[in-house]
Amino acid sequence: MLAAHLAAPAASAQESMTWRKLDPRNLVYMELAEGMVVFELNHDFAPATVEQFKKLVVEDFYRSLSFYRVIDGFVAQAGDESDLDAPNAQAALKAEFEREFDDELSWTRVQKDALFAKETGFIDGFAAAREGDRVWLTHCPGVLAMARNNDPDSGSTDFYIVIGQAPRYLDRNLTIFGHVIDGMEVVQKINRGPTELNGIIEDDLERTRIKRLQLGKDLDENEEGIYYRMDTNSKGFIEMMESRRNRKDDFFHHKPPKVLDVCQVPVRTRIEKSNR
Repeated sequence: MLAAHLAAPAASAQESMTWRKLDPRNLVYMELAEGMVVFELNHDFAPATVEQFKKLVVEDFYRSLSFYRVIDGFVAQAGDESDLDAPNAQAALKAEFEREFDDELSWTRVQKDALFAKETGFIDGFAAAREGDRVWLTHCPGVLAMARNNDPDSGSTDFYIVIGQAPRYLDRNLTIFGHVIDGMEVVQKINRGPTELNGIIEDDLERTRIKRLQLGKDLDENEEGIYYRMDTNSKGFIEMMESRRNRKDDFFHHKPPKVLDVCQVPVRTRIEKSNR
């Protein structure tokens, strides 16, 4: 069982929780010296970005590239430094900041009249927000997104992981195309850059380097295991959310208000390893 060290849901929620088996075609394994990180990609919200990222992974584009801009409590950014105007032969991507909401998207509401949107919720494990007929993924910790410069259609190769407090003001301004499902403790070991240089690590030897990225479908399931995440449509997950919204624990002398931030709802991951 792999899960963040977070408060456990109520026993009734555990009993009625169901788990969603993750498709290995949507998983990417990133090997660092510090350990392994696993991403789940989201084709529904960023199809072009996901396809280009997969293509680059298959081509071994990211091997030996580094996390060159790492701001403590904010983001860890890696790639070929094209976001810093380095030469780049890869195609620029049209921004995929949001999409139209339709009935094919599952929706489990978290909060109405949230701080950055009219409504927040989950879509198959991904934290999201919506207003009217528009819906987008939110910048919660562990999110994987495409870096860019001022041109909204300038993202290409460089990506970042949110490693600190959720920078929700970035929502609908950058393309989110996945999130970390395993190995966030490894991500937190990535070397930080100096604050005065906006996180840029000028000394190449001080950077955390990517050993390799691989698609889940290209790995042996018996070696890597099968990943599951909490089904955010399940009764158990909704019960767990309500227990976090309505804190009845004796610990609380002053009861918190009955509100819930979508970025503070844990969507846990578990893995089944083969016995072979």
